[in-house]
Amino acid sequence: MTVLPGLIDAHVHTSGRADLEELARWGVTTGLDMGSWPRELVDEMRAQKGVARIRSATIPAVGKGGHHARMPGFPAEGVVTSPDEAKRFVDRRVADGADFLKIVTEAAPPEGMDQPTVDALVRAAHDHGLLVVAHSVTTGAFRVAVEAGVDVSTHAPLDAVLDDDTIAGMRETGMVSVPTLTMMEGTAKLLAPLGFRYEHARDTVTRFRDAGVAVLAGTDANSAPGAPFAPKHGESMHHELELLVAAGLTPAEAVRGATELPARVFGLAVDPRDRLEVEGDPAVDITATRNITAVWIGGERVR
Repeated sequence: MTVLPGLIDAHVHTSGRADLEELARWGVTTGLDMGSWPRELVDEMRAQKGVARIRSATIPAVGKGGHHARMPGFPAEGVVTSPDEAKRFVDRRVADGADFLKIVTEAAPPEGMDQPTVDALVRAAHDHGLLVVAHSVTTGAFRVAVEAGVDVSTHAPLDAVLDDDTIAGMRETGMVSVPTLTMMEGTAKLLAPLGFRYEHARDTVTRFRDAGVAVLAGTDANSAPGAPFAPKHGESMHHELELLVAAGLTPAEAVRGATELPARVFGLAVDPRDRLEVEGDPAVDITATRNITAVWIGGERVR
């Protein structure tokens, strides 16, 4: 038997208590929510007891014509089209109690944001002491994020393996990766006719590991209408850990990417009483994380 700190899923989207219950059932005691609204829902999720805790970006910043802006129910205030709007957007997120800022750097103008607008978002967030997370699924989006000085990239490129210069830029600025290989695997199957391949994401993670770029475990678990793929809350974390090991991380590195590293990167005051017990040793065999015999949150046994 092995006792581990509660797992941290560094990329989820939650819409109700049931999502938090599923996270907890699978040993995920903290979820980093990369986009939820309205504020009342986020506050309700934060107040839930006996289930996974969340931190939230609240509303992400997106371009006016990209995929996210067209998702059903996406709030208009999330569309940012200029540096002046960027500062006002960040001020609203601070007022909403956002724990970090999320930017979608994917689409190029006119559908997406130009570089000065992304730069302004990052500056304004850093002025408020907020960490900045950039959604990047293509190599071009990664370059925009690196140029702007974001702190965390989420997802991994599906169009090509990320180049040496961009990876070097990430390493030099201390940018870390949440590659969400589970989501990339599912999305690549849907977008294969466009030339998107899961192997590009997997091989990029291998290069991150070799280059010394920190890799965190996140799944993009969601039940959002309009999402290209919907990993299951909680259960998908264990698949993510297995994919990270298949991409070249050791089992121990994968476990650190779901515990110690996200806590440190995101400055989480994690309750030391958040624990799970599993059969076997995940530092030797990563599939052992699935063999959960007990989960505690705040010292209370929830499984």
